[in-house]
Amino acid sequence: MSKQHVHIEQLDRVAVVTLDRPPANALDLAFTRDLEAALAEVECGDAASLVLTGSGDFFSAGLDLKVVPGYSRERQRDMIVALGRLVGRLYGNPRPTVAAVNGHGVAAGTLLALACDYRIGPQGDYRFGLTGARVGIPYPVAAQAVIDAELDPATRRILLLGAALLSPDEAAARGILDELHPPERVLERAIEVARERAELPADSYAKIKGQLRAAALRRIQDANDGNDPLLQSWMTVDSANSP
Repeated sequence: MSKQHVHIEQLDRVAVVTLDRPPANALDLAFTRDLEAALAEVECGDAASLVLTGSGDFFSAGLDLKVVPGYSRERQRDMIVALGRLVGRLYGNPRPTVAAVNGHGVAAGTLLALACDYRIGPQGDYRFGLTGARVGIPYPVAAQAVIDAELDPATRRILLLGAALLSPDEAAARGILDELHPPERVLERAIEVARERAELPADSYAKIKGQLRAAALRRIQDANDGNDPLLQSWMTVDSANSP
C-alpha cells in the first residue's frame, strides 16, 4: 500500500509504515488523515507488529507551520480531530509498535514517537522536543494525554514550558527514546525489536497494553468525542507569525 506520503511495507510479520513528505515529514491535514488511514489498514491486516519511521533526516518536524496556522477555524477543527484520531489509533493499537526515529523529531514528531511502545533513536546531531510554546500552539487533549502518560512531571515542565530541544543522549535520559544507534542502524534495530515482540502472546499483550494505557485512552476517546476545549479556539495570529 502506498498513499502519496505514507508507505507500508510488510516484512514477514512486521508492517513498516514510512512517513515520506519531504523535506521534513511535517503534518498537514491530508497527511495526518493518510497516516491514520495507513495505521487503520495495518490494524486490520495480519501483521503481528508495527514499525513507524520517517524518510530523510527527519522522523517528523511536527505540524506544517507553513500551512496549518493559516487554516480557517473550520479547518483547524478538522486538524484537531484528525490529529486526535491519529494519536488514538497509534497509542491504542493492540499490537506491539516500535518507533524507528531516523532523525529529528519535533513537537508532533516527538509525540508520534511517544505514542509507540518502544523508541529507537539516532546518535548524532539531532533534536527532539515539544516546542508548542515556542510557536504559540497549545497541545490538544489527545496529544497531552500521551505526553502526561509517557513523561515524568519534571520532563514535561522542561519540554512544554521551556520548549527545550534535546540531543539524542538527553532524550534517552528523559525517557523519550529507549535506545540509540547510528542512523543507518535505527530501522534495522527497530525491526528486530518488533519481531521479538511479535513472538509474545498477542491477546495478553493487547490486554496488558490496554490496562497500562486505560486512563490516557479514556481521555483521548473523550476528546475525540468532541470534548476538546481547543475545538473552540486553537491557533491565533501569533501562531501564524511564529518562526
